[in-house]
Amino acid sequence: MSEIQHPPIVQFSHVSMQFPGVLANDDVTLDIRQGEVFALVGENGAGKSTLMNILYGLNTPTSGTVSVKGKPVDEFSPSAAIARGIGMVHQHFMLVPSFTVAQNIVLGDEPRKGLFYDFARTDQIVEELVREYGLKVNARDRVEDISVGLQQRVEILKTLHRGADVLILDEPTAVLTPQETDELFDVIRRIVREKAMTVIIITHKLYEVMAISDRVGVMRRGQLVGVSETKDVNERILASMMVGKDVLLEDLDRIDDHDDTTAIEVENLQVMDNRGLPAVRGLSLHVERGEVLGIAGVEGNGQSELIEAITGMRPIRGGTVRIQGKDIRGMTTGEIRALGLAHVPEDRLSTGVSAQSDITDNLIVGKEKLPQFSRGRIHLRKRSMRAYAQQLFDRYDIRGAGVDSLVGSLSGGNMQKVVLAREFSFDTPVLIISQPTRGVDIGAMDFIHRQIMEKRNASCAILLVSADLDELYRLSDRLVTIFEGRITGEFKPKEIGKQEISHYMTGGGREEQA
Repeated sequence: MSEIQHPPIVQFSHVSMQFPGVLANDDVTLDIRQGEVFALVGENGAGKSTLMNILYGLNTPTSGTVSVKGKPVDEFSPSAAIARGIGMVHQHFMLVPSFTVAQNIVLGDEPRKGLFYDFARTDQIVEELVREYGLKVNARDRVEDISVGLQQRVEILKTLHRGADVLILDEPTAVLTPQETDELFDVIRRIVREKAMTVIIITHKLYEVMAISDRVGVMRRGQLVGVSETKDVNERILASMMVGKDVLLEDLDRIDDHDDTTAIEVENLQVMDNRGLPAVRGLSLHVERGEVLGIAGVEGNGQSELIEAITGMRPIRGGTVRIQGKDIRGMTTGEIRALGLAHVPEDRLSTGVSAQSDITDNLIVGKEKLPQFSRGRIHLRKRSMRAYAQQLFDRYDIRGAGVDSLVGSLSGGNMQKVVLAREFSFDTPVLIISQPTRGVDIGAMDFIHRQIMEKRNASCAILLVSADLDELYRLSDRLVTIFEGRITGEFKPKEIGKQEISHYMTGGGREEQA
């Protein structure tokens, strides 16, 4: 591809972004060409999302300049970015669940017939977008009733409707099945080829970088350490550039001798969602000491409600849950934890950490009354607490200003490390883990996987929910697939391929007998 055919459409020149205590972007100079798929990769906290947030107008750079289509950017705001043709689809979608697909796509630019909303024209706009870009959706469906993969299509179509010709996708495949990922990549290739659009993908999945991108930029600790034609690199080279040393996800040491004692037992469980509708429908499973049971499913199919019921965060409508042989129905979360359960929640911000408290306080939660930290109810041993927190801070490579800094000042991945460090430090026989490495870099991912396997080898029973099939395949002894609150299959990871298992994740295959 020649420079004449693909001129720079976005240019960063010596861009730096300083937050209190953190230099998120450090003198970044980068050109992104028209009509290419550009992948931006790096460790968690490397500065890639910050750089793209500058392009989308969510951040104003401390120094340096940004140009779009040859014109310097003089106003940094999302509205100004949209006017320049920049669109961004965030990892967490920004849709109105009660609105239809069509209403979400035209939100803020609703067609009218006189004083009234023009529903027919709205549907027509969506149909035209679907024909033009090949992203199939039903205009009249309510967003709350469609899959996560379809919701992502709605977000992309909303961005395209606003006239974007530079599309930023933040971790776009995190919630997709393999088939949905393939379909998304087909659409990306089509709009780049036929529309000469530019697509920028922020991702940590290096095999996807190799599959979809034309060029790849690697960031490390705020700096751009290299830009390469994708055909000239491989996953190992990229991983080494990201962390500054060779990183390989080698096989995990797995001890296969466990005592077969059932530690988690779920029978005919029924749980309602926040709307009062069935989310878990007669589901049964068990986890033995010394094994990892992975739950594979497209997000929004009852996984969250299942975990919340097991951990006492959501009422049980019917059926039974036993932890260590004890029926937990009617117990508080504290009482359930006292049975020997630790929990890494999927939503680190709302239930995993206290963003307004410092790192030390977050790492001590649940241990405040231990003699090493407390002299009765009032006097806490601050020095001991801080020393303990520092040990976990160093071991888990939590990147922040220090253990006295607020958790809210950390990146999402570093918040996740705080949760993992705290929960893994409890010596419990049962672990419930949701999305353990979401937003975490490849080096930390390998470390976390090894910590999980160490717990498993020490006879811990682990129930693992993850949207990352590679993670589930690497860690799980058994896999169950879930669809609309029911188990649709149970497998050994070595006995089924990823393409085949996604068939069960979307409702195919056999259903478990209640």
